[in-house]
Amino acid sequence: MSSQTPFLFLFLIFMTQMVNSAPDNTNLVYKGCAQQTLQDPNGVYSSALSAIFGTLIQQSSKAKFFKTTSGTGSATISGLFQCRGDLSNLECYNCVSRLPILMDKLCGKTVAARLQLLGCYMLYEVAGFAQISGMELLYKTCGSSNGGGGFEERRDSAFSALESGIGNGNGNGGFYTTSYESLYVLGQCQGDLGGEDCGECVKSAVQRAEVECGGSTSGQIYLHRCFVSYSYYPNGMPNPKKSSSSSASSSSDSSYSSSSDSSYSSPSSSSSSGTDSNTGKTVAIILGGAAGVGFLVIFVLFAKNAAKKHDDY
Repeated sequence: MSSQTPFLFLFLIFMTQMVNSAPDNTNLVYKGCAQQTLQDPNGVYSSALSAIFGTLIQQSSKAKFFKTTSGTGSATISGLFQCRGDLSNLECYNCVSRLPILMDKLCGKTVAARLQLLGCYMLYEVAGFAQISGMELLYKTCGSSNGGGGFEERRDSAFSALESGIGNGNGNGGFYTTSYESLYVLGQCQGDLGGEDCGECVKSAVQRAEVECGGSTSGQIYLHRCFVSYSYYPNGMPNPKKSSSSSASSSSDSSYSSSSDSSYSSPSSSSSSGTDSNTGKTVAIILGGAAGVGFLVIFVLFAKNAAKKHDDY
């Protein structure tokens, strides 16, 4: 056996563990599918929807939020996407480009659909689909562990800092993060929401988190027009500026109202256990660099082995 074989074996194990531990912005958080099937005998709606998807994917390589419409009259379809504010243009594109296929797989052809991945979401609605309140709860997830005595007070202080930052217009396109005593919190509003409305939406989401998640050390609350996320790091936080929202590790349905097919419904069983670990974009950068160096090392080793065998003949 070559002397390099044990090294290669250990390196491959190391790389596998890093890949498995790296967060994936394309993990499914929840889906919302209208119950009413899209009736489209002439393919008019399908054509408009394809145009919507094409435009949104194209724009995702250069913007974090984009909204568009396609079709005419009753066949008009509106759609939008939004990426989490700390994603790069490439990360945003990679996230958004997955959504149309997933929508078709998970929802089929319906009059409206919304799909939330960890790093982005997309929605579309056929003309006439009733609008709902921006404060409507779509999905929640709360961590299973409890922060113990005094935790809720620290969490509420972190939330206050988040509300103040968003409310004062400090958010970058409606995206804002802050930290307080080992707590990392994040908030984001839909890209076309005004500053005052964004502040009100985040405030409502924070109140939901306090009630729904109680003393849980992590959680995410998704409302129609905004969401908040928080994570607790009792042993010290990673770099918060390069962390991403971390609480959602499982997915849930967020169905449209089955009675009227005209609005989102608040899921009655949408909470799930989340993880408190968050490596964010830092790990992704390290992983990419390690993989590049690793493959270079492997190539050099194999080249040396091949040269050695050639010299032995």
